[in-house]
Amino acid sequence: MAIHPGAVIEDGAQIDPSATVGPFCIVGAQVTLGADVVLKSHVVITGQTTVGEGTVIFPFAVIGEIPQDLKFKGEATRLEIGKRNRIREHVTMNCGTEGGGGVTSIGDDGLFMAGCHIAHDAQVGNHVVVVNNAAVAGHCVIEDNVIIGGLAGIHQFVRIGRGAIIGAVTMVTNDVIPYGLVQASRGELDGLNLVGLKRSGVSRSDITALRAAFQMLAQGEGTFQDRAERLAADTDSPYVREIVDFVLADTGRHFLTPR
Repeated sequence: MAIHPGAVIEDGAQIDPSATVGPFCIVGAQVTLGADVVLKSHVVITGQTTVGEGTVIFPFAVIGEIPQDLKFKGEATRLEIGKRNRIREHVTMNCGTEGGGGVTSIGDDGLFMAGCHIAHDAQVGNHVVVVNNAAVAGHCVIEDNVIIGGLAGIHQFVRIGRGAIIGAVTMVTNDVIPYGLVQASRGELDGLNLVGLKRSGVSRSDITALRAAFQMLAQGEGTFQDRAERLAADTDSPYVREIVDFVLADTGRHFLTPR
């Protein structure tokens, strides 16, 4: 275990012998650091926070502090961070709230760039990239392989489906379908994340099916949900089915719909 003598480790903290804690870090009493976790320097980790194997946290990040929610009264809640994440300078991630399930969850292999914020009770999947100074509000669900551009803002309770991409300086106030491309200052669903699909090795036939499905959602008759239900009966593509299931799931928000 490599703990710098200038670090402050509170009694009760559980630190794997292979972890590294740099100078001027503060590790709280209820914190658990897994194997090969690295805290560079000046990192504050507090609350009931678990950091998974191989995660690296850069200077001046504040991880596991209480929620920015005036309803929070000090109840016992958690922050769970998965494996191999890169959490850059000045990132903030808050614990959950009793009203939101009590847990903020971060998956594996994420990149959280300088100054971004993950709020209370957010559920963030695997391989997510949150670019500099973007903010994910409370109770959001960010599925796997999502990219959120710099200075973007995700409104509370919004769901962003797997493989979607949010452009820089974009405010997202409604749910985003899987593989959607959202841009403009007041987020607009402007197509599919075709670059991401190709880079992920999705077959040409599935991309063709997704493009046809997007056109039906954009131009078909009836409500957005009506079009999704018709898609459910007409598709054998697992990628289109994923969009259908996402749209037809319970949600407290409307959807960004194609222009």
